[in-house]
Amino acid sequence: MDLKRSRGGRGRRPFLAFAAAALVLVTAPSALSDSGLAPRGGRTDCISTPDEYRAAWLARKVRCVSPSLFGTTHARGSTSLYPSGFWYAWAGSNTNLERYLELRRDYGDIPSKVGIGVLSYVGYPGLDTWSTPTDLAVYTVPPGVRAQVPSFETWFRLLDEEFGNTGAYPLASQTRLVHTYSRLGPHQDVVHAFQDVTGCRRDALLEGEDPSAAIGCNRSFLDALTAAGPSPYTTGESKSCFDNFNTRYTGPRNASALRGVLFQCQDVGFLNTGTGLGYNTYADPFVCKPAAEQSVLQKYTGREFIVPNSELDELPSHVDLPLDLGEPGRRDFLYGGYC
Repeated sequence: MDLKRSRGGRGRRPFLAFAAAALVLVTAPSALSDSGLAPRGGRTDCISTPDEYRAAWLARKVRCVSPSLFGTTHARGSTSLYPSGFWYAWAGSNTNLERYLELRRDYGDIPSKVGIGVLSYVGYPGLDTWSTPTDLAVYTVPPGVRAQVPSFETWFRLLDEEFGNTGAYPLASQTRLVHTYSRLGPHQDVVHAFQDVTGCRRDALLEGEDPSAAIGCNRSFLDALTAAGPSPYTTGESKSCFDNFNTRYTGPRNASALRGVLFQCQDVGFLNTGTGLGYNTYADPFVCKPAAEQSVLQKYTGREFIVPNSELDELPSHVDLPLDLGEPGRRDFLYGGYC
C-alpha cells in the first residue's frame, strides 16, 4: 500500500495509507503463509472475522488469518478506507495481517515499534516525523467484490474499462514503464526505478522533498501532475483526475507521464513496486539487521491489493485498531533495526 505520497506504496499525503467486471480472484495460498504458519487447507481455526482479529490483537496472540480479511491504515476519525475522492483504496493481505500480529506479540511492550512497524510494512515514507494519528481498519469486502493485484497492467486495464481506449496510455509507454521496473540491478530498488522514469532524485524523495524541477523531475512527469489537477488527498477526485489528464495533457505520453498520472490520481507513490508486493527503504521489522545491512530483497514486505474505496459503515464488517506511534524523532529502530 503506498500512503503513500507521504507513505510511499506500499510511496503520499497523510493516509495510507480495490469492483468492476472481470476482477481478479484472491485465492488462499496452497502452501505455508508468508509468516511461516501452518497450511490453511482445510483448517477451521484461522481468524475469519474482524472481531476475532481484534481479540487476537488485544491478547497478543499470533494466528493464521483468512484471505477474506484485509487491512488498510487510515487517519483516525476517517469514515472511509481512503479519503472520499479516491476511486480505489490500497489493502494489505491476510499475510500482512498475520505479520502485524507478530509485531504486536514481539513488541507489545514497546508500542511505537508496533505502530510504526505496521506503517513501515505498509509502505509509508517520512516515518521519522510522522505524527498523524492513524488506525488500522480490518474488514471484509461486500459480496461480489474481488481484490485485485495493483500491477501497472491492472491500472491501465481499469482505466480502459472506465474511460474506453482513449489512446491516453500508449502500449509502448506501458511497456517501457514495466520494463524499467522489471530490470532492476542487484543493488537497485523501486525508488531507483522511479528516478529512472521520472528524473526525480531518489535521495531527495526519501528526504521528504515534493516532486519538482529542483529535484530533477522531468517535464513530462511534472506536466502530467499539472494536467491531472489536484490529488484526491486534497480537493481532487480520482476519476476526474484521470479524465483531466486524458483531455488536458499535451506533452508526450511517455512512461514518465503515465507514472505521473498514477502518482497523482491513485496514490501510486515512489515506493510502489508495480507488482503487488510492498517495499520500504527502512529496516524491515522482521530482519534482525540495521537498514544499511539489509539487502534490497529483504526490504520487500507483504502482498498488497486494491479494493473499491468504501465508507467503513458500508462494509459487511470491520474493526478499527488504534496504532500507538510514540514520539516523532524517537524512532531510531527505523534505521538501526527492531531486534
